[in-house]
Amino acid sequence: MANEEENFSDVAALRALGHPVRLGIVRALAAQPETCACDFTEVFDVSQPTISQHLKVLREAGLVTSRRRGVQICYSVHPEAVASLTALVESLRPVRLAEAG
Repeated sequence: MANEEENFSDVAALRALGHPVRLGIVRALAAQPETCACDFTEVFDVSQPTISQHLKVLREAGLVTSRRRGVQICYSVHPEAVASLTALVESLRPVRLAEAG
């Protein structure tokens, strides 16, 4: 059973993914790591400040990492966050009666 801190972390991650643009950003980063923030304005048809705000929410939730490359900031999906979300979803799978004993 998850403790309160793990639950808080899971809720923060799920909340961050609850916005269509943020979910789209994470999907795009999974397909192409080290993507510059400026590249997302073309994909999602939103302003650069809006993209920056979405990336901030994802960073604070621990879902993405950033790295400065010259004047650009590049983002990638945080592998441990993906593993944690995968484990969370797996924990929600119902147990079959035959498996339960």
